[in-house]
Amino acid sequence: MPLVSSRTRLATLSALTALGAFVSVGTATAASPQLNGSWAPFDRCPVDAPAMLAADGLDQAPQCVSSSSASGSIKLGNTTVVTGRTNLQIGVIQNADGTNTVVGPPAGSLIADSATVPGGLLGLMCPSDIPFITDICRQLTDANLNKITATVESVGTPSQFDQIAGVLTDMPIVRIPVRIHLQNPFLGSNCYIGTASNPIMLRPSNLTSPDFSVERFNGDGTPNEEGDLSRLNILGSTQTDKTFAVPGASGCGLGLGLVNGAVNLKTGLPAAAGKNSITLNNTQTYLTGLYAPGVAAPDAGKVFAQNWHSAVK
Repeated sequence: MPLVSSRTRLATLSALTALGAFVSVGTATAASPQLNGSWAPFDRCPVDAPAMLAADGLDQAPQCVSSSSASGSIKLGNTTVVTGRTNLQIGVIQNADGTNTVVGPPAGSLIADSATVPGGLLGLMCPSDIPFITDICRQLTDANLNKITATVESVGTPSQFDQIAGVLTDMPIVRIPVRIHLQNPFLGSNCYIGTASNPIMLRPSNLTSPDFSVERFNGDGTPNEEGDLSRLNILGSTQTDKTFAVPGASGCGLGLGLVNGAVNLKTGLPAAAGKNSITLNNTQTYLTGLYAPGVAAPDAGKVFAQNWHSAVK
């Protein structure tokens, strides 16, 4: 990292401190509608996406998938962070040839609670013999300045969804491109691990066997053993992934990247596959679609979307 003059360091530190008032914690998302009955887990399903609406029910069958976990952990290089709630939702078009097409919601497929990084900036990059970083370390007497939050964000549409893997163990269920947003006044607002062009690719699989059951319901979500829609419930599994690589941090330090090196050094990034892991506890996964091929054909996608909207409370 190049040396930075004292005047530049002080000006940058002042700007970073002022920026802290504007750094938000977590990812702001528009409120999702509440859905009735068996539709409830699918409040972000992209039923109105053109590809979903075009599904005819014969060659393409529209489905919604939702998977949530209340807690877990993620290890990136040398750092482990305890995570909160995560929710993944996608639309899936099952093709007659056995392949599928994944459709992501407009606001992103994965939404996750922000987590606190243990030790904050003091643990992440102090002590340091880099002059600019040393100046930051001297100011970290305020707990609010020291705190770092990390938020997992979607940076693309998931792919390679495997419905059968969802009820088995040790088989990747879906491929999810994400980045980690690190937030702290000194890091600026654009500090990320992973980017849209170089994301972290998660491929979770069931570590333990889930319980599963099937239910049927009417278009408005009301339970009905003879309803036109069905829901597969896949519950209680621990999901893990230890196969993903993690790139180095970027954009840390008021967009100038002045802190990238310190973050990478203490965190152990970039980290090759095998040095990172994610665990999702007690996952609750649901998949819904029309009960049988040909139901509502050739307008299955449109009818599916109408049913979803009829369930909004």
